[in-house]
Amino acid sequence: QAQLVESGGGLVQPGGSLRLSCAASSGSIFRFYPLSWYRQAPGKQRELVAGFTSRDTTIYADSVKGRFTISRDMTDKMVYLQMNSLRPEDTAVYYCKGLRGGVDYWGQGTQVTVSS
Repeated sequence: QAQLVESGGGLVQPGGSLRLSCAASSGSIFRFYPLSWYRQAPGKQRELVAGFTSRDTTIYADSVKGRFTISRDMTDKMVYLQMNSLRPEDTAVYYCKGLRGGVDYWGQGTQVTVSS
């Protein structure tokens, strides 16, 4: 049973933007902490894209710094990944991950394709 649910993926041209969302399938997403975004391109390992640390700071992969922003909305109980200036190499399945009770929970992923 999915605990985390991603949405917002799609096809976008290079230089475009997308915003991904992550919500909990039931209850508040903030039961899972810290929360982060990962991605996995075909034939590659899953990698960290952006996340909140246990000290409530944010971290980013070097490849997305200055282009992607992770944020959270306490009212909507959502975590977002704003992706700007997208490049073909950003094409991947993007996953939301949250820690709860010492266990990592993953969403099912949302496909992001950057292509002209």
